[in-house]
Amino acid sequence: MDNKIDIYNKVTYPEFIDYNIPYLQKDFVGFKEALAFKESQGKYTVVNSLGYLGKYQFGKTTLHRFKIYDSKEFLNNPELQEKAFIALCKVNKWILRKDIKRSVGKTINGIKITESGILAAAHLSGAGNVKKFLRSNGNERFSDAYGATIQSYLIKFGGYNVTNINANRFATI
Repeated sequence: MDNKIDIYNKVTYPEFIDYNIPYLQKDFVGFKEALAFKESQGKYTVVNSLGYLGKYQFGKTTLHRFKIYDSKEFLNNPELQEKAFIALCKVNKWILRKDIKRSVGKTINGIKITESGILAAAHLSGAGNVKKFLRSNGNERFSDAYGATIQSYLIKFGGYNVTNINANRFATI
């Protein structure tokens, strides 16, 4: 018995490794960072195969709405990208204000509808497609060129507190 290792009475502890993984709260900062990670892994200089730009993957038409015409400048300006995202959230919240009031708390196709889920879905597909989805009780669907759907965004980004975003039809940067 002297040569055998007593494996039954040995206590082992896991080694602590600090992976430095941030914990995102369910507030607006958590919402925008989670959405950014889904869109671009949170990288400001990303341009996808369809030409969508930056951390939040903006289309050029959306950027033009905010009077942003220089793609290179936009990609190299994190502050501008953050301001553009907030402005777009404000505009989408204004466009969808009635649908938010009518739909939050309901369940459509097994999905609990939340304000943050609606705003994320609008970022993916545009506010008009979200209106169609909600008003058709989930029968009108949308998916982007990569297969992301309104339903998947409603689920993944639901439950964040985005009440600090004020609906504003004329939001600017």
